[in-house]
Amino acid sequence: MFKMIVTRILLLIPVMIGVVIVVFTINYMNPSSPAITILGASATPEAVAELEASLGLDRPYLVQLGEYLWNAFTKFDFGDSYIYNIPVTTLIFQRLPSTMIIGLVGVLLSILIGVPLGIWAAVKQYSAVDYGATILATVCSALPNFWVANMLILLFAVNLGWLPVSGIASWKGWILPIVAVAIGPIAIILRMTRSSMLEVIRQDYIRTARSKGLAERKVITKHALRNGLIPVVTVIGMMVGTSMTGTIIIETIFNISGLGLLIYKAVISQDYTIIQGSVIICALIISVCNLLTDIAYAFIDPRIKAQYTVNKNRRQRTAAKHEEAAA
Repeated sequence: MFKMIVTRILLLIPVMIGVVIVVFTINYMNPSSPAITILGASATPEAVAELEASLGLDRPYLVQLGEYLWNAFTKFDFGDSYIYNIPVTTLIFQRLPSTMIIGLVGVLLSILIGVPLGIWAAVKQYSAVDYGATILATVCSALPNFWVANMLILLFAVNLGWLPVSGIASWKGWILPIVAVAIGPIAIILRMTRSSMLEVIRQDYIRTARSKGLAERKVITKHALRNGLIPVVTVIGMMVGTSMTGTIIIETIFNISGLGLLIYKAVISQDYTIIQGSVIICALIISVCNLLTDIAYAFIDPRIKAQYTVNKNRRQRTAAKHEEAAA
């Protein structure tokens, strides 16, 4: 088990190196010079060349890439913003908490709604509950989050006046962004939970458990739910990463000073250092979420845990035999 975790962590290193190389190369090949972004379009070629030399942008590609990789992995330094003139890491970590709160709470809300409804729909297949859950999932999956966000503002902020239109000055400001983020994942989690549970409750061991006289609730919670949640955990793990890094539209609509709005403004102003650093942080968050998902498999699926236990016991027996032979 410990070896599996260490192996997964070590695999993150080449993944992140590849991400940094790809992102840096794309920005390096951009025809627009960062010096023009800083000085403005009316800058003379001499001023642009002088600033590029002072920033080290006139050096060969491999030299710039090597320096960027070294600073990123040894100092966690992604350079200074061309527009704000402060370190990119400072800007990112100032904005990241708001984005993480919206993403994590949004996914948590979708889990609390989608998983129970999916289980209920599977247990009550072809009932009114099942049809209602299916319709809800279909409707939620068809609604784009920017449309949902605007409709929520129109209803609860403009017409009813219950919640603020934008900003997070108070706890009420978090409600609409979180709900807007949660609508889409609710549909995906509900449908995945329903289909997974339907497949599990048709297995022979479920029929055996019922034939023993176990209560239906115990059959579902103790025997079916654990195996049925394995595909759902995969989907949730992916959603956690994408929800924490994909809130650009939501943060822009609600004017929330998060990582998404920072990336949007960086793209508009062509601040390449912020774009590079933000994409790398997003890739790191998604990779860590995938790592945690893999680790969660071992605790949910007994077969994976047993596999590592058997391998460990086998190695111990082999070592013991070698010691006996040497003695």
